Amino acid sequence: MSRLKELIRGTPVHERRLELRTYPLENDQLVVEGWLRDERLVQGFHWNGEPRQPGVVHLMCVRILIGGWPVTILDAEAEMPETPHELCPSTLEGVKKIIGLQIVSGYSEKVTHLLGGVRGCNHLTHLIVVMGTAALHGYWTHYSRNRHSIPRSLDEFKGLSSLINSCKLWGEDGPIMDKILTTLANNSGAVDLGPRS
Repeated sequence: MSRLKELIRGTPVHERRLELRTYPLENDQLVVEGWLRDERLVQGFHWNGEPRQPGVVHLMCVRILIGGWPVTILDAEAEMPETPHELCPSTLEGVKKIIGLQIVSGYSEKVTHLLGGVRGCNHLTHLIVVMGTAALHGYWTHYSRNRHSIPRSLDEFKGLSSLINSCKLWGEDGPIMDKILTTLANNSGAVDLGPRS
């Protein structure tokens, strides 16, 4: 059993919820909608000593239009129904900087470079980073609704470049790639497996 799990005895003081949904459109485009909600679950005090009541601290949404291959952000918008400061919404237009960004290896770093720190809102940046993998999952789920021809080589394996080296299991020499290569070799005989990209 987890040692840290055993340390949890009381009720939480803070909760963050992320909700991500993907909606299909025409022309193989999709809208990915992400919501971030931070809630303070206990009473506290501001830096100046004034009391802070429990309640929602952040409630914000980002929507991105994606399409093409590699999956690319075609449009973006954001809203902030609840914020801790009246100036927070001044960062909303910054999300337009991600238009044209491809959701490929290095996506998180590019988003952070464009919107992180003093260039934008930390919470919007976090949400947009998380939305990258959700967008890919939504795209593949939508794509898989129809039967497609079985790839005969790695070059025909749509989306493989987004998966390779995305985690330990999908490493170039990892177990999933080994299974794919073995399956391709068994199904195709002496097939040219091509480069792994």
